[in-house]
Amino acid sequence: MTRANAVRAVLAFAVLAASLYFALSEPARLGLDLRGGTQIVLETRDSPSVKAGREATDRARQVLHRRIDALGVAEASITRSGDRRLIVELPDVQDPSHAAALLGRTAQLTAHPVRAADGRAGGGEKEVPDESGQPVIIGPAVLTGDGIGSAGASFDPEGLGGWDVGITFRGGGGAAWEKATAEAACAAGDERRVAFVLDGRVISSPQVSEDVACGTGITGGSTRITGNFGADEAKDLAALVQGGALPVPVKIVEQRVVGPTLGEEAIRASAWAAVIGVALTGLFIVAVYRLVGLLATLALAGYALISYAALVAAGATLTLPGLAGFVLAIGMAIDANVLAFERAREERAAAPGRTPRNALAIGFTKAWSAIADSAATTLLAGGLLFFLASGPVKGFGVTLCIGVLASLVSAMLLSRVLTDAALARLPRTGRSRAGGLTAGGRVRRWLDHRRPDLMRRRTLWLAISGLAVAVALAGIVTRGLNYGVEFTGGRAVEYTTNRPVDIDDARAAVVRAGFPQATVQTSGKDGIAVRTTELTDAQEKRIQDALARQGGGAAKQRDELIGPSLGGEMRTKAMIALGVALLVQLGYLSFRFRWTFAAGSVLAMLHDVAIVTGLFAWLGKPVDGVFLAALLTVIGYSVNDSVVVFDRVRELRTAEPRTPFAEVANRGALQTVPRTVNTGMGALFILAALAVLGGDTLTDFAIALLAGIIVGTYSSVFTATPLAIAFERLAGPPRHRPAPASRPARRTPGDSGAVV
Repeated sequence: MTRANAVRAVLAFAVLAASLYFALSEPARLGLDLRGGTQIVLETRDSPSVKAGREATDRARQVLHRRIDALGVAEASITRSGDRRLIVELPDVQDPSHAAALLGRTAQLTAHPVRAADGRAGGGEKEVPDESGQPVIIGPAVLTGDGIGSAGASFDPEGLGGWDVGITFRGGGGAAWEKATAEAACAAGDERRVAFVLDGRVISSPQVSEDVACGTGITGGSTRITGNFGADEAKDLAALVQGGALPVPVKIVEQRVVGPTLGEEAIRASAWAAVIGVALTGLFIVAVYRLVGLLATLALAGYALISYAALVAAGATLTLPGLAGFVLAIGMAIDANVLAFERAREERAAAPGRTPRNALAIGFTKAWSAIADSAATTLLAGGLLFFLASGPVKGFGVTLCIGVLASLVSAMLLSRVLTDAALARLPRTGRSRAGGLTAGGRVRRWLDHRRPDLMRRRTLWLAISGLAVAVALAGIVTRGLNYGVEFTGGRAVEYTTNRPVDIDDARAAVVRAGFPQATVQTSGKDGIAVRTTELTDAQEKRIQDALARQGGGAAKQRDELIGPSLGGEMRTKAMIALGVALLVQLGYLSFRFRWTFAAGSVLAMLHDVAIVTGLFAWLGKPVDGVFLAALLTVIGYSVNDSVVVFDRVRELRTAEPRTPFAEVANRGALQTVPRTVNTGMGALFILAALAVLGGDTLTDFAIALLAGIIVGTYSSVFTATPLAIAFERLAGPPRHRPAPASRPARRTPGDSGAVV
């Protein structure tokens, strides 16, 4: 074993050992779409005295943290997004209306002396209804929330058997309360009362006990608010009091609820899709590449371990689209292996006496350029998702990047170490067909024998591409895009019924509930999705009750509420993400190749994006955040395929600068066909499994990617390459720098003076 191979083996062992440690010691952090729960996005608004900004939003986050802690929600989190948004995640909470009402209240608690109810309010006094609805006059506040330390609800079995809220004071709160009660103890009637006011409403106005002497007041640093409180009302009040007042008002701009059953089904479906997809892909790779294919498939297990370990080590959250990102990155690992194996086959064909082990080493070295460029284009797409998207789509970008990096380790380290070790110990098997590196498979032999001139009919291929784009644009113009709630604003709720309900009967039930404009569609097995522009919690309850009567009961599985302003912002971000993706890809490819190659790749990418979008328009499928994730992944795959072709074209052109470019481009495209076919088949197995087993969300995701890979495979050869030929004619031949004059060889002692 050479020193380089020994280093790779040690590094591979270290990576696997570290991955195993993190995988066993750290649990995965599941997103709410997998675990179940409620996510609420709040936006801070300006108040008359405070302007909403980063500082005010951070203070609001601290207040909300205290409220959630008082509610007792385990593993809840609040993170700031931008300067004015707060993302609140409440695992296992299935009642968003209760949580939202509590989080959104400004909760300014004050204590006021009660004046005689004679109908005349003096300076600083005002008339308000008390907790029983009777009018009272209250004076200026003698105690604010700043003087309150903590609050807790408790049951009083010795008194009236009701619930009350105990309050402890801090700072000057105790002294202020003692002074207020001392003055009230000297009065009689209503003026002996102290009113607690929450957000402008009297919640309790108890009298100071007769046991308190005039001028003495209540000491001890604590008191109790009594009233006709139920258990939940007392606990909510305690949470609001302890949390304190929000420094600025907040408004709910997004709300998502996912049932735990739906999350479990998503995990199970994604796991089965991954297992079946990888198994089918592994069988295909083994059938094509025999021994080295088997070892590459084993390296995929290392990819899964490394990906999971990197996820938990980074503290990232695993979401439903994130699962798809991991499964999808398997295709990148396969692609890297296929590129190296096909290169090794070419090396053996060019030099039949070369050993399989040596050919494979050269294959990995020569394939690195295309592998690195392919990974870079996909990482660019994942990075754009992370920085420009939000929510689950952002999680997809994170896991896609982790998956791509893990796929590089799997292919370029684990697979290389395994195949090199096997070929070193089984040289005879390596030289036979069972080794998998014999010169060329059926596709390559057919292409070498026939050598079709595909670029001779490049005008026909471009016409076909133009026609496909025209059909796609016609669908977008005539049928329009079915924007999801994420992009339009509104509310979308998914229900499951106890017995199957015909979709027409479901629509009729929703109409009878008073919502004739709502969109009602089927969702999975025995599922019904209702989408409308505006829907309050009370109105949503009417729809659920109507479907429950129709289906013998209805359970809410998913609930999404997006404000119209946020929907417009998301749509704008989507367009920005696509625009930035195009510019970044164009810049990267121009740097790595000639501008002619970059322009051909980007136009072919636009061709793929238009066709996939048009397909969704014709099928009426939703265009939402998950679709955006799929579309940006299609961009990565499309450029990835073009990069592999143009990498080979660049290599051939460097070796044969005087050969006509159309001939060089045709040969480069033909030489990469085996890789394209084998990689595409591997990805199709995985995506087909996702489409069949992945549930509604992942089904649409898989359909978009299936279409994108098929169209992208076509466009890399029949769109990008003909366009590059046309642009090369416009640009003229590249300028070649003159080769530097050779210097005489330095003589060393013992040289005869001759250089061979």
